[in-house]
Amino acid sequence: MEHPETPDLPPNTVNAANVDEVIEAKSIGSRIRSLRLRRSMGLVDLGSAAGLSASFLSQLETGRVVPTLRNLARIASVFDKDLSYFFRDEKKSFFRISRAENRIRLPAGEKSNPVLLAESMSVLIPDRSTIPCIADFLPGRTGDAFHPRSSAGLEFIYIIEGSLTVRTDQETEVLEETDSAWLDGAARREYECTSKGPAKALIITFPKDAAVAN
Repeated sequence: MEHPETPDLPPNTVNAANVDEVIEAKSIGSRIRSLRLRRSMGLVDLGSAAGLSASFLSQLETGRVVPTLRNLARIASVFDKDLSYFFRDEKKSFFRISRAENRIRLPAGEKSNPVLLAESMSVLIPDRSTIPCIADFLPGRTGDAFHPRSSAGLEFIYIIEGSLTVRTDQETEVLEETDSAWLDGAARREYECTSKGPAKALIITFPKDAAVAN
């Protein structure tokens, strides 16, 4: 929203530009437009209901005019909203669920003798800033290991049950139940179940764009 140059103001006087910035920060115009579209109303329809012109509403929605409380109250009454609706913070918290019974277990390795059954939970994070999965590493012959694909980023692994041998070019470690490790996703590595039963682990991959410095 453009503003003319503001003359020097006496102390404790509210700057009109600051008022407009508050209005813009609350996205009042966008909230009005969202309410209107949810009702499948045109600007003329809303104007008729609120006693305001379609031209004024258009400027209001695009932030070209500053609404008065009286005008906002008229619009709020059309949508059965309290006036405070236009000024409250609208930060939405995430709450997504991945039910165990809905996850697909995908095998890795030979079809008849897989070394791993993985359950992806990436549905929880659509932007793939992190990629979590539950993995069951199956016991088998010595040397049967899972070789994750190398990619830029970081990888976290937490052992839920059983034991797992983790090897890189520089390190070999046995992770027991409740142990965890933080690895370079670009490094060559392999995971091998070293317990009598499956080793269950939570693995979270952090792609390069989302990885933090270690």
